[in-house]
Amino acid sequence: MDPSPSPAPPTPPKRSLAGGLLLFLLFALVLAAAGWYGWRHWQQEQARIESLALQQRQALDARIDALRATQQAQAQRLQQAEATNRVLRDELLGIGQRAALLEDSVSKLADPDRRGAQSLRLDEIELLLGIGQQRLRLAEDVDGARRALALAAPLVDGIDDPAYLNLRQTLAQEQAAMEALGADPRVRAQALLDALMAGLHAAPAATAGSTRPEPWYQRLLARVIRVQPTAGAGLQQRPDREAALAALQVEATLARAAIERRDGSALAAALARIDDGLQRLLAGSAGLAGKRRIVAELRALPLRADSPLSGTTLQQLRALRGQ
Repeated sequence: MDPSPSPAPPTPPKRSLAGGLLLFLLFALVLAAAGWYGWRHWQQEQARIESLALQQRQALDARIDALRATQQAQAQRLQQAEATNRVLRDELLGIGQRAALLEDSVSKLADPDRRGAQSLRLDEIELLLGIGQQRLRLAEDVDGARRALALAAPLVDGIDDPAYLNLRQTLAQEQAAMEALGADPRVRAQALLDALMAGLHAAPAATAGSTRPEPWYQRLLARVIRVQPTAGAGLQQRPDREAALAALQVEATLARAAIERRDGSALAAALARIDDGLQRLLAGSAGLAGKRRIVAELRALPLRADSPLSGTTLQQLRALRGQ
């Protein structure tokens, strides 16, 4: 018996094109979802890293600020310590100076010249001589310096110590030199200035020309026009004379101020202006020559009184006491 033929194997079913596309789309969607999830995770990780870096930077800035504040505080403490050391050094120097002064005072107290009435008398003499020298040097008060020397003279005569014998001679020489200076130049200058300004208000106006009668034709022409030389005629009109007098009073005030200051240059300038004003005001007057002589005397008068022996007694007394 012949064997029956075996059946043919079944053919696999063909996949449809739509199923393949669907699988591809699903696979694409899975890949897209996986990529989107990975991208979001990467962004979150980057944000976390940036936030952590920002926190670390803020912490580092805060630490730097704290270090700066600590450094400033340390610098202030150093400055305070330097100031304290400077104050302590100054106080130490002051203590040393006070100790030296105390030692000097003790040594002076141990000196027999500074005991009792003689010590007080020497102190009084030195005070009077110092006052006289300062009056002459600062205020140029010659009379005050003379009075101070006159008050010191009997005190010097009352000292019996032979070491101070030369002091009497020095004081006598200084007194003679002060007496030789004469009166204070400012007093003399003020008196001369008062004499210069005296009588200017009552000075008559200068008249020019002769006193003989004029011819009839000159009298006739004088009613129309009058010719008069101005040189040497002085100020005839009252307003001009009043203005000149006011200017002279102002210049006299400036001259008095210069005399009080003992300013020779300022006084010379004021006297030059006063001389010009007097020549205009008193031109042709008989008193002009006398006024100009007073101006010349004022110019030649020195305003400062200097004595080469001023202060020699005080220097000698201090030298003797210092020994």
